[in-house]
Amino acid sequence: MMVAVLVALCWLHLVRWTEAQDVFDVLSYVDPLIGASNGGNVFPGASLPYGMAKAVADTNSSSNQGGFTLDGAVVTGFSIMHDSGTGGNPSLGNFALFPYTNCPGGDVDQCAFPKKTRARFGAFSNSSVSAKPGTFGITLNSGIRSEITVTQHAALFKFEFPTTGADGEVAQPLILQDLTDLADSRQDNGTVSVDATTGRITGSARFLPSFGGGNFVLYFCTDFSGADILDNGIFVNSRASASVKNLTISRSINGYPLPGGAFVRFKSGTEPILVRTATSFISASQACAHAENEIPEFDFTAVSTAATEAWRAKISPIQVSTTGVNQSTLINFYSGIYRTMINPQNYTGENPLWSSSEPYFDSFYCIWDLFRSQLPFLTIVDPAAVAEMIRSLIDTYRHVGWLPDCRMSLNKGYTQGGSNADNVLADAYLKGVKDGIDWNDGYAAVVKDAEVEPYDWCCEGRGGLDSWKALGYIPVQDFDYKGFGTMTRSISRTLEYSYNDFCISQIAGGLGKTADQEKYIESSGNWQNLYKADQRSYWWDGTDTGFVGFFEPRFLNKTWGYQNPLNCSNLDQYSSCSLQNTGRETFESSIWEYGFFVPHDQATLLTIYGGPDAFVRRLDYLHDHNITYIGNEPSFLTVFQYHYAGRPGLSAKRSHFYIPSFFSPTPDGLPGNDDSGAMGSFVAFAMMGLFPNPGQDVYLITPPFFAQVNITHPQTRKTASVRTRNFDPSYASIYIQSATLDGAPYTKSWLDHSFFTDGKQLVLTVGRNESATWGRHIDDLPPSLGRYAGFNGTFSAKRAMGTRGARSYRANFAAVGDQTWGS
Repeated sequence: MMVAVLVALCWLHLVRWTEAQDVFDVLSYVDPLIGASNGGNVFPGASLPYGMAKAVADTNSSSNQGGFTLDGAVVTGFSIMHDSGTGGNPSLGNFALFPYTNCPGGDVDQCAFPKKTRARFGAFSNSSVSAKPGTFGITLNSGIRSEITVTQHAALFKFEFPTTGADGEVAQPLILQDLTDLADSRQDNGTVSVDATTGRITGSARFLPSFGGGNFVLYFCTDFSGADILDNGIFVNSRASASVKNLTISRSINGYPLPGGAFVRFKSGTEPILVRTATSFISASQACAHAENEIPEFDFTAVSTAATEAWRAKISPIQVSTTGVNQSTLINFYSGIYRTMINPQNYTGENPLWSSSEPYFDSFYCIWDLFRSQLPFLTIVDPAAVAEMIRSLIDTYRHVGWLPDCRMSLNKGYTQGGSNADNVLADAYLKGVKDGIDWNDGYAAVVKDAEVEPYDWCCEGRGGLDSWKALGYIPVQDFDYKGFGTMTRSISRTLEYSYNDFCISQIAGGLGKTADQEKYIESSGNWQNLYKADQRSYWWDGTDTGFVGFFEPRFLNKTWGYQNPLNCSNLDQYSSCSLQNTGRETFESSIWEYGFFVPHDQATLLTIYGGPDAFVRRLDYLHDHNITYIGNEPSFLTVFQYHYAGRPGLSAKRSHFYIPSFFSPTPDGLPGNDDSGAMGSFVAFAMMGLFPNPGQDVYLITPPFFAQVNITHPQTRKTASVRTRNFDPSYASIYIQSATLDGAPYTKSWLDHSFFTDGKQLVLTVGRNESATWGRHIDDLPPSLGRYAGFNGTFSAKRAMGTRGARSYRANFAAVGDQTWGS
């Protein structure tokens, strides 16, 4: 015993010695330009963590949802508001600036004002682009260099000009600001005014959100420093005037907003000209106050340094050993972490819709994507921010009536599947996130999702609840007269509603609501009502995949419909699989892939699929035949679901198959749009070797991509560590042979959240071949609502959770312990 203790102490000493020697600046491995082409749609510009101000150069690419791209498109402006990684229409990009060294002949009408016209002056070389957390830079081919940095609500642009223009005339720079956005969605009257003496530009306009209904009004305030003003005025379409200082402009009648805005021209361009601009959803005066309070001195270096330090403070708690690891691996990892903190955005104090002392976060874009790994990742590294996000979601319920599934620009976004904010609340609740959260109101919100159908379930809550309660599934071609949304996705909605109800049951159990807990556990089994045991799956040429038993649509009269299980898969190029009225019964994913979406009851799913070996064969087929695609979020958990079949080594193998093959530290290195950091969080979790089953207190263990990973919890200040013995940087040895947790042998293939909050130490010994024992015994499998079968022995909830017993396990799927819950 004494020898074991001494060995453990020596090992701990070695670990701490290694930590002390492996010191580096995490920001040196962050590249914001990853995903700036090939449909990654990231925002690569200057932002604070969760900042409202997100400033960058905007291009005219067809994939400019995040503003800037590196795909050969040209710059059309420099704007301050953006989202990151989204699909659909471009988001925000309001009130763009554009600089000229001079106007030919000194005539302002010879400068190009409309966005489409000025694009010909926006060419640039990719090699001129620079980006780091908090700062972005680019040089246009015209010779104008722009550096950009931000505060929470304001941006500071530094423009450096050539001494002469293209025509050889002395520089008299002109900087315009227009009333457009990326999507050209400006609606009714836009306004702009310029102060003749100071050059201050203020204005506002009404715009449309990019993935929802409604509209919003945004205000701005812009000031200049660095050169004396020559003149200023307004422009309409292609003509400008220094004698007019105010403009109100309509959208026009041809479906494209009439160009309009203001300009300021300067006497000299020998020194950099700094432009400070801020926005507000409240008023132009509030935008000006943001600018003056946050950037009082036009000190670019000070603002940039503060932004960089804000990022360093957020990312530094995660430290890895660099021993043997190439730089691209480190860049992949830390850049993924960085992208998880771009969205959601903290708009506290900027919500004109209701008066509240609660935080307000926006750009939950969308929770269908974020609940799977992005928000669970933030729960580990920034629980205080997650608490504020949860409070914001609950406050939205208080004032709007339901939790959002998607929200952007103060508006309801479209619901893609279930009421997945339920999963977000459960995940935070189970992991002990409390700071200021009224969990009684949170519980009321999730129960309303389950019980009350909104009129517009297109954009909140759930639809088809009468059928759900009467039949236990959402029928295809449902009769639903109480609320309205796209009448598709009956399979995916049924599966997602089932998991939503399970998540509700977990909160109910923790709050001591036993009857509710049992009720929602019961309805969480509704997924089984769409399982057709004799359904086969055929390729389009008629070849049988060899698998039997799939989910299928079902009518109100309980008869079966049919959807090819391969429709909406990665290989299906023809089906409509989003929110179209002609869409299929699964959303952005096939029946094959949704066939694994029973996160709470993998044991029962294993059984109906024929046991662990058959489950593994089916998972292999899903991945090996490219039915799934890692560029879409429903694929994430399938990479690690081998754990539930007692094969955690295959999860590790599959993780290394996808990283770095599908995720590389290059502008075109993402397999799909980043979805507000969802792809980044997948990379971060997978490379840390701990992947969540979201909505549960479960992290599935695989070997990290580093010899050691340390995560310091920002609230408890305790450091959790995962260390790999026999670490192989060639990644030939990726199979766990044995493990210890805090020095004691550990055979389970999963951990709970106390690993992070208590600062536990996990040591993994790896080898080149899959272990025949580690994580493979029935008692070592991750928790499941049902009973595992087909293994050596039997598995029950009671055995999984210890002395708490099956009923207590049902009440709270992952042991909450003795914590007190509530506001």
